[in-house]
Amino acid sequence: MERDKKIIKVSILGIFVNVILVIFKAIVGIFANSIAIILDAVNNLSDAMSSVITIIGTKLSGKRPDKKHPYGYGRIEYFSSVIIAVIVLIAGLTSLKESVLKIFNPEEADYSIATLVIVIVAIFVKFFFGKYVKSQGEKLNSGSLIASGADSMNDSAISLSTLVAAIISIVWHISLEGYLGVIISVIILKSAIEMLKDTIDDMIGVRADSELTQNLRDTIKSYDNIQGVYDITVHNYGPNKIIATAHVQVDDDMNAKEIHRLTRRITIDIYRKQGIILTLGIYASNDSKEHKEIKDYVYELIKEYKNIIQIHGFYVDEEYKLISFDLIFNFDETEPEKTVSEISNKLKEKYSDYNFNVILDTDFSD
Repeated sequence: MERDKKIIKVSILGIFVNVILVIFKAIVGIFANSIAIILDAVNNLSDAMSSVITIIGTKLSGKRPDKKHPYGYGRIEYFSSVIIAVIVLIAGLTSLKESVLKIFNPEEADYSIATLVIVIVAIFVKFFFGKYVKSQGEKLNSGSLIASGADSMNDSAISLSTLVAAIISIVWHISLEGYLGVIISVIILKSAIEMLKDTIDDMIGVRADSELTQNLRDTIKSYDNIQGVYDITVHNYGPNKIIATAHVQVDDDMNAKEIHRLTRRITIDIYRKQGIILTLGIYASNDSKEHKEIKDYVYELIKEYKNIIQIHGFYVDEEYKLISFDLIFNFDETEPEKTVSEISNKLKEKYSDYNFNVILDTDFSD
């Protein structure tokens, strides 16, 4: 709730700043007959709209989980980021179109000292305000604020180009507004496409940040009786809600009470320290001498396959004559199922008294 309040506060400030700039720039642009300043005003108007969308997205994403959406509405923030990116994209395309027309149909603008002063003030306001919004977005983990801040900083570059064009027009009576507009439009379009790509990647689901997973692994391994940490997966249900799962390997002599006490302590500590909702699965370790030969053979066998990057969860169940373990392949492996079947057959030939359950696993973390 505190995070949402801060995002909304920054967004309201953004609406106020951009509406003021729109009014001043629109008036100056009309009186100076400057398409660059008018487009700059339109761009500020799109920023104000972005702030409105950010507020709506934040309000909706803060709704409590319900029966239909048990993980909450946090991912709505990604949609608001997409909408902002699309607005920026449209503004860039509009600016590009008008700039190209200005190249072929140049009109001399009538700049005054007051015009230049307003443009200079706008440059500083948009740059430093954009920097502030972006920093707040990074601090609050808000994609919408980061996108808005980056767009605002781009706007300062637009205003700077307008100032340069104005000075050149005053001194040498040469109109460069169209050419500068094209350059800035391309920069805006590039920024919008990058914002759109990053947000869509988050919506589709990307590999978890390696620093996050490594930190999670190191934290879990620091507890007594944890022999290994495997199969870490991280699910993002919004910028501020992370659900993770992992398997931990413990000695098979531990009883249910000891395992329960250990795993509960880990999950509670992880949530308090990192805000991650963690679920732990258990691998039992039975490194007895009687099974060492089998285990060594399995580890030697998988060395023949260059695309296997890890084996874990090895366990021999004498009661059911079952040997099980997980294999992780890198993404260069084109036929993992075929390779698993091949390994299983080789093991069955060597140890015919046992059945083998080889599980194909996925490398979710670095």
